[in-house]
Amino acid sequence: MDLRNLSGYEINMLYSQGCTADDWGAILVPRDFDTERLRNVHFSGDNILGSFRKKVLLSGGLEMPSGIYHSHIHNCSFGNDVYLNGVGLIANYDVEHDVIIENVLTLATEGMSSFGNGIDIEILNEAGGRKVKIYDRLSSQIAYFLAFYRHKTPFISGLEKMIDDRVKARTFETGRIKKFSRVTNCGKIKNVFIGEFSEIDGALKLVNGSVLSSEENPALIGAGVEAVDFIAQAGSRIENSAILNRCFVGQGVHVGRQYSAQDSAFFANSEAFHGEGCSVFAGPYTVTHHKSTLLIAGFFSFFNAGSATNQSNHMYRLGPVHQGVLERGVKTGSFSYLIWPSRIGAFTALLGKHFNNFDSSDFPFSYISEEDGKSILTPAMNLFSAGTKRDTMKWPLRDRRKGNGKLDLINFDAFSPYTVGRMLNAAAILQDMYRKTPKEEKTVPYKGIEINRLMLRTSARYYEMGVKVFMGQCLVEQIEKTGAKVLDELNTAEAFTGSEVMEVWNDIAGLLAPVSEVNRLVDAVSFGEINRIEILEDKLKLIWQSYQENKWQWCLRLIKKRCALSRENLTPGYLAGLIRDWRTEAVKLNNMILKDAMREFDEISKIGYGIDGSMDEDFLAVRGSCEENSFIGQLKEENAQIEERALKALSILESHIESVHA
Repeated sequence: MDLRNLSGYEINMLYSQGCTADDWGAILVPRDFDTERLRNVHFSGDNILGSFRKKVLLSGGLEMPSGIYHSHIHNCSFGNDVYLNGVGLIANYDVEHDVIIENVLTLATEGMSSFGNGIDIEILNEAGGRKVKIYDRLSSQIAYFLAFYRHKTPFISGLEKMIDDRVKARTFETGRIKKFSRVTNCGKIKNVFIGEFSEIDGALKLVNGSVLSSEENPALIGAGVEAVDFIAQAGSRIENSAILNRCFVGQGVHVGRQYSAQDSAFFANSEAFHGEGCSVFAGPYTVTHHKSTLLIAGFFSFFNAGSATNQSNHMYRLGPVHQGVLERGVKTGSFSYLIWPSRIGAFTALLGKHFNNFDSSDFPFSYISEEDGKSILTPAMNLFSAGTKRDTMKWPLRDRRKGNGKLDLINFDAFSPYTVGRMLNAAAILQDMYRKTPKEEKTVPYKGIEINRLMLRTSARYYEMGVKVFMGQCLVEQIEKTGAKVLDELNTAEAFTGSEVMEVWNDIAGLLAPVSEVNRLVDAVSFGEINRIEILEDKLKLIWQSYQENKWQWCLRLIKKRCALSRENLTPGYLAGLIRDWRTEAVKLNNMILKDAMREFDEISKIGYGIDGSMDEDFLAVRGSCEENSFIGQLKEENAQIEERALKALSILESHIESVHA
């Protein structure tokens, strides 16, 4: 921009329009500067003004000429066609073009600021020890490493060094308000970076933070919000009098309706309304909607909190030092209570109040209930829940993040090497319990929880059903992808005997990955081979992109192991048997889920309908029929697709057999 000082004529014009300045010579303007667009403005410090030519569109369809009106400007620079009106003080900010700022008490940067980058939050453990250093590109995976890998000192040192380098690059004496952003009707805003296309409307207090945004994923900070020491990523919404202190709000996250949080992080597509969070690690798709719900000192992901869900983390000894882990897909019922430390297995539904510590992580897809003061585990029963199936179908469809800049790396599969590995172990544990438990015993204790003895064999069979569904699904997918070449993969793959142990996978806050891959990444950071956060992001993305291939390799080894254990030859006929098992078990599983879903249309579900006596008609008008239900329709369609896919895969195998014999 070609800049110049104000002319004497322009100074006089501005003065006549109510404008004043400590030093008119400290103001620079473009060649085509128009004095008509400034009214009742006081200038202090050094300021740069842009051109004001266009009109801007305000709320309600009101058009106003761009310019600066009724404001105090101190040490600022402005791009073209900015609109400022009624700003008590804006100080030490670079304001890009097409920005609207109206009715703001204070908008200032003081001293050197990192704008929320580099703030340590005491996540997961309220008493400390698992601090996460937040910054503008923090992902759920990097936060997971910072929180859970504290024992790997060289790795944590290397990781924090990379984050510190990024924080330094985002530390300035001058704040930024990026293009096409809007800041209106706000109180105090201090040391806040405001990203492009963001909207801040009605916030009471924002201090030391960043509002990251883009045209594709605009961020919103709404009415009544108070946030101190925070990062809000693109696509996030914080509104309706939410109060945040030392918090991270990730991409596509919604926080509002008076929600209060301290030292917490919320990752992709999470929702936090009405309740309270303290030292919460809310992994992707964590949902808490109820006013009476408290989440404290816990790790959650793909979690749905029932009303009045609560936890205790102190046990009245050395303070709030305990923590809990709810693995992906856990749901809690209304008024559920847990005392930390406890750990709940993936895709478990938890009901009731539990006053003892337990670990059910070996048993995914289970129910946990409370009976006579005891925590009772019913393994595998949540496999057949319509709610579980519906959740796994809806999560990918409810990703609010747009474009390619998704920071949290998410695999959505319910059946994966992570959960199926647990199923295999669970089936073995249950079978061993059945052999060793006397028939007169009603329950069997396991890691602080009780299992009904009569469910041991049944639950083991249900887990075996899940394993067969997974194996067949992977096999069919691979045949659809490579045809009969799958036989070559099986024959040339590394031998795998029945005595060996299947590789363990982990869930890194949404990213499903072999532990060996994660360990290699940890070592690379520890030894300085990865020394920039961008490189670490790329390496994590490679693991995410390799999920399907890694899943197939794990399944391939599982097939070979089970073949060896059954003392059969790995022939096309054996593979055909796996596909037939998949067709049978997958349809059976879906039919059991369908049966559960159909309960939503039974006579009990109609209670409360037909207040005028027309129960069936009222229910049909409001809820519709089971034949019209989209979820039920999808399951039936899936059953038809299973039959079709199985027949095609079997045809490919049979064609290969015929060609070999020919």
